[in-house]
Amino acid sequence: MSTWQSLSERADAFVLGLMDDSEREQAERDIDTDHAFAREVGAARDRFLELDLAGPAASVPADLWPRIEQRLGVTNADKPVDAATSPAPSRPEPMNDNWTHHWRSIALSAIAASLLLVASLTYTVLSSPEPQVIAVLMNAEGQPVVMIEDFGNDSAKVVPLMDVSVPADRSLQVWTLPSADLGPVSLGVLDGWNTVTLDGPALPSPQETQLYEITIEPAGGSPTGRPTGPILGKGFASIPR
Repeated sequence: MSTWQSLSERADAFVLGLMDDSEREQAERDIDTDHAFAREVGAARDRFLELDLAGPAASVPADLWPRIEQRLGVTNADKPVDAATSPAPSRPEPMNDNWTHHWRSIALSAIAASLLLVASLTYTVLSSPEPQVIAVLMNAEGQPVVMIEDFGNDSAKVVPLMDVSVPADRSLQVWTLPSADLGPVSLGVLDGWNTVTLDGPALPSPQETQLYEITIEPAGGSPTGRPTGPILGKGFASIPR
């Protein structure tokens, strides 16, 4: 087992994914009980934010949209003509194995997924307030986990796109990054894995490419007000056209 000279060094290893399974599980337990370590994890996430956002773009998986359609119950009759006749996404390019580049690739691919989703769900937004931005959050395997619709009025709609199992002693928490200066801000803690509208804090109007993510936190949410747990999914926003 690895040893670290300080809490800060250990937090860095946790955030960068350098721990083995037993070390990571112990670190997750310590976040619940060791407030000093939890604060260091939050600080490490902020410190490595620029690295987390650096990397090349990646193509959207060929079966991405069919899986989203199946989850949302979209039929051929519901689709706009442009979306129904549009060419299939190109074959995914191999992703960089580097941890930070890998996450950037997944996050950037969510922009393309968001644009496709907006075009194909026009019929649903005509009868409801239109979101200012939409983000599809992807997991480490490039699978769509959840869609976030941010209405810019301190509320955001969370729409699950795949089944997720969360331990009873953990909560899912939704975050966004309005700016690097402001840092990650919680939009709310989910009571369950279902479609819900969160009433978040007063924030600047959401922007295109704004970062959103969902993390697995201790029950009730992060003890530090910053993301501390494993990332379930993340992605960048796109503006509905």
